[in-house]
Amino acid sequence: MIGELIGERVIIKGKDADKLSSRFYGKRENGILYLSLVEAAYLIENKKLDINLKFDDFIKKASKKIDRFVTKYNVYKDMKNRGYLLKTALKYGADFRVYEKGAIPGKQHSKWILFAVSENEGFIWQKFAAMVRVAHSVKKNLMIGVVDDEGDVTYYETSWIKP
Repeated sequence: MIGELIGERVIIKGKDADKLSSRFYGKRENGILYLSLVEAAYLIENKKLDINLKFDDFIKKASKKIDRFVTKYNVYKDMKNRGYLLKTALKYGADFRVYEKGAIPGKQHSKWILFAVSENEGFIWQKFAAMVRVAHSVKKNLMIGVVDDEGDVTYYETSWIKP
């Protein structure tokens, strides 16, 4: 499968776009599939996509375009490898929407919004409170994926409880 890197997206056309779109990758418009750089990195690493760049070179380019790219990618890859479906969550101010295993986007809602953070990032309580508020306002649970120096991810989940 061949893709083309254009800005902060990788585009795929034709039957390959159909195949990936049916597996809930990217966003399809006018016969073109637009992949996020995180999705593209996952497909490149798993040898499902070729964009004429080595994986390490792609990661370097993506890291220049997207803040905290490697942290986000480590969380995305870990969740995908666990069998979850992830979509971007820019409209929520989060990194990803996460669907329960077997859920179909468009037919079911995502259960979580997921923020990817490095264990070395500074983290203040006001930021956490804002994350919880956003998750609650869109009726989702908050999940935070903390990436350590080895790339391993630990997840924390919280939800709003009425007393």
